[in-house]
Amino acid sequence: MTELCEYINDNWHEQTAFKLSAYAMWRLNWIHPFTDGNGRTSRALSYALLNLKLGYVLPGSPTILQQIEEDNSHYIEALEMADEAERQLKIDVTEMEKMIRSMLAKQLLSVIDAADSRS
Repeated sequence: MTELCEYINDNWHEQTAFKLSAYAMWRLNWIHPFTDGNGRTSRALSYALLNLKLGYVLPGSPTILQQIEEDNSHYIEALEMADEAERQLKIDVTEMEKMIRSMLAKQLLSVIDAADSRS
């Protein structure tokens, strides 16, 4: 857990919001510190970091968290890819970043759709 927090703190200014969010989601799952709720906790931490790094609460729905809950196939695939990189002594959360980016786009598109429907 210390390593997770140090990585986020040490890279706060150098890494993107997507990278830090993805790293937190993967690493907390990888550490697996709780007997239950590791996935939910890692996703909540990841989403909180994304909001904090960007400096505001992200609007729209379904949120990234809701999208993963609805269909976790990309989430599981991204975790497995990051785990494979870890076995090769690398940190690579690229697929997790792509997933978060795509889901955020869907979340934010709902705001545009809502604005269009109120015109």
